[in-house]
Amino acid sequence: MTPAQWKEKLFLVRDSFFSSLAGIQTGGLEALELLYFGRKGDLSLLLRDLKDFPLEERKALGALGNEVKGAMAAKLAEKKGGPGAGKADIKTPFSDLTMAGYPFPKGSLHPLTVTINRLTEAFIKLGFSMADASLIEEDYYNFEALNFPPDHPAREMQDTFYLDLKDPSGKDLLLRTHTSTVEIHTLKDRRPPLRVFHPGRVFRCEAVDASHSFAFHQIEGFYVDKNVSMADLRWTVDAFIKDLFGSSVAVRFMPSYFPFVEPGAEVEMSCVFCKGHSGKCPVCKGSGWIEVLGAGILHPNVMRATGYEPRQWGGFAFGAGIERFAMLLFGISDMRVFYENDLRILKQL
Repeated sequence: MTPAQWKEKLFLVRDSFFSSLAGIQTGGLEALELLYFGRKGDLSLLLRDLKDFPLEERKALGALGNEVKGAMAAKLAEKKGGPGAGKADIKTPFSDLTMAGYPFPKGSLHPLTVTINRLTEAFIKLGFSMADASLIEEDYYNFEALNFPPDHPAREMQDTFYLDLKDPSGKDLLLRTHTSTVEIHTLKDRRPPLRVFHPGRVFRCEAVDASHSFAFHQIEGFYVDKNVSMADLRWTVDAFIKDLFGSSVAVRFMPSYFPFVEPGAEVEMSCVFCKGHSGKCPVCKGSGWIEVLGAGILHPNVMRATGYEPRQWGGFAFGAGIERFAMLLFGISDMRVFYENDLRILKQL
């Protein structure tokens, strides 16, 4: 077949289609479409013959063929849009009678995700980079390297989910109880100076306590370099909290104990709800202060466990519950709101 013969046949197919389309009823459109556009339809077979032409001729003929095909398809669609086209045909896969009407409702980020994004922005402003860590850990990374020896009483404070799997030393693997494990992994894999943070899910067997959840979220931040002091920690935490809640918020440190830091402190911020002026505030219990995170200078045993000499290198670390920050940012008094997935409440946040 020559190019001229192919063109002549293409125009005959087009004219035949338009002639048939003009005299056909809506009910016969499906058969007509199959006759011309189906896998073995007249137009489909003709376009398939293009492979037999040289490349240059194929380009020109192909463009003409696509133009004719587009015109035929447009006329067919116009015909389908005639009377009765608005009736839904429940037999076709294109009509879903269970879908919501237009405009379609849009989803949104969960409050915890919004909070994680907000915390991430605050840390990045301070020069920290994000690290990742596994939810399943070895006892060494979750406890021993963080100054939790096997007989340490602090282990009893973190009821642990152990798995029926073994680590290289023969101990059971576990679901991490805190995000502090990222400190050990990072210090072993990278060299200081390091400014790193990590948000993520942690697990503790606390189902017997209605005020706690067996799965929740924490965020960990740490800085390791030479000549790191408590003053560096104080400035970092103060800048971080004021970025979240405003420059008018006051921050104070209260001495506290954590196995992996020495000295350790609980960080409190002035109540953002009563501003310290109400003795009946249910959030701060009338004290005017809210505990938001724990912090301290990295313990020498932690530095040694990761291969660093404490007299040469130092650092600080701090961690907090993300749910606590979300409750303060959104003004929520009950943490269970985040997990009940009641859209009537979540849409108000």
